[in-house]
Amino acid sequence: MPNRFSRPAQYHGQLQAVILDWAGTTVDYGSLAPVRTLERVFARADVALTDSEIRQAMGLPKKDHIREILSVPRVRDEWARVHRHLPCETDVERLYDDFVPLQFSCLLEYSAIIPGVVEALERFRIRGLKIGTTTGYTREMLDLLVEAGKKAGYVPDCNLAPGDVGAGRPLPFMVYETAVRLRVYPLAAIVKIGDTPADVQEGLNAGAWSIGVAATGNMMGLSQQEFEALPASEREERLVVARAELTSVGAHYVVDSLADVDSALDDINARLNSAD
Repeated sequence: MPNRFSRPAQYHGQLQAVILDWAGTTVDYGSLAPVRTLERVFARADVALTDSEIRQAMGLPKKDHIREILSVPRVRDEWARVHRHLPCETDVERLYDDFVPLQFSCLLEYSAIIPGVVEALERFRIRGLKIGTTTGYTREMLDLLVEAGKKAGYVPDCNLAPGDVGAGRPLPFMVYETAVRLRVYPLAAIVKIGDTPADVQEGLNAGAWSIGVAATGNMMGLSQQEFEALPASEREERLVVARAELTSVGAHYVVDSLADVDSALDDINARLNSAD
């Protein structure tokens, strides 16, 4: 689903690299690990969260994510009712300190490669594309996922976390550093692919192409089994909403999964070599 009303800076040539998200794009169908962990963290603080409240800011570095959750009006008010004060930075730090060990304890349970990802990487290699990844997880969490991915045949060229560059999404610094490490120029020769608005904005802010992933990650928020169990009409209705949300934040294209991205890459290459 192309968005033909915007494009990165003028560049005539072929795509040189893709930069992929992790949870919900390449691993952890439905992006469940961070949701389950944040539910537990806030429950320990006697504040129950809805799935929607957690997923609104998905893709950000996890401390920023916690800060955004606390800024949701209902959550802010409930926090004030339970704790007798509005959420403050001390609360953010305490929740984050609780989050880290809990996320480590379950991360590998949600590290399965999403179907079609390894095959997609093989096709990327045939195209001559370099492969980077970015995440909202910490470096230590990312290292766990990288090792698990290797065992499943998923081996990108470069993997970056927010701490590697001093800031995370939607700022573009992980994309910039990936371009440096992979020796790719210009940024319009890069495609960022991810399942959250923050992923899309990361790519746009870098001057790269952005492709949103609608079905396997945050926008649907369902495990593969849950997704496949939906009646076909309901599944399509929910996908229409997910695709529209990613398009609304500026995605140049939206696909249902990484396995479906090849036609979008072909179209980008055609656009890069055309005058429009």
